[in-house]
Amino acid sequence: MKIGSQRGKLPGRLVPRSFFKTSPDRVAPRLLGKVLVHSGPSGLMAGRIVEVEAYLGPHNNPPDPAAHAHRGITPRNAVLFGLSGHAYVYSIYGMYFCLNISCETEGHAGSLLLRALEPLVGLEQMARNRGLPPDAARTEAYLRRLTSGPGRLCQALGVERASHNGLDVTDARSPLQVRDDGYAVKDVAVTPRIGIKHAVDWPLRFVVAGNGFVSGPARMRTGRVLGAGSR
Repeated sequence: MKIGSQRGKLPGRLVPRSFFKTSPDRVAPRLLGKVLVHSGPSGLMAGRIVEVEAYLGPHNNPPDPAAHAHRGITPRNAVLFGLSGHAYVYSIYGMYFCLNISCETEGHAGSLLLRALEPLVGLEQMARNRGLPPDAARTEAYLRRLTSGPGRLCQALGVERASHNGLDVTDARSPLQVRDDGYAVKDVAVTPRIGIKHAVDWPLRFVVAGNGFVSGPARMRTGRVLGAGSR
């Protein structure tokens, strides 16, 4: 898909729930290259997923101390303990939101944090949502400011906890979906996760190797690389 193409038309096919019914560290590299789509009153917005972090459920041995679910179910994280393929949205710093997708089977609470997108559709609306001035040139540096980082991508797509927490991203009726347009990721770089205080050395951050839209390209260079045949 070319940047800015297919306005108003959903790309590819819907990713099924079965895709998410396994451990986050297995789903994460396969999620890269898929398209996150948000449709609403302001139109269609979409971006290719280029950076994901995996957070393991409390049944993992050892438990993942950086995961929101590691102490068990609470009103805040209840979505993670339900069916896979649902959006878990939480706030950070009291002003930004982060978007996760639940994995595993019901009760196991694995999740994927979407950290960066390569913007594809609805760039003008994304810029308005981010409070950025219009830029006809659309340089890569400008586009990175739209959806590079978990808070930025939620702001760009208008994703908020009140409206989007619990949405089923595998449902064709949902305004928030994950879709597959056939894009093939050649190499995936794996590094430790970013911005956490616990399990800081666990290699659970997955990025499209060489992609300019990831949120931490300097860190990306330090990771090992998985070729297509090893995923």
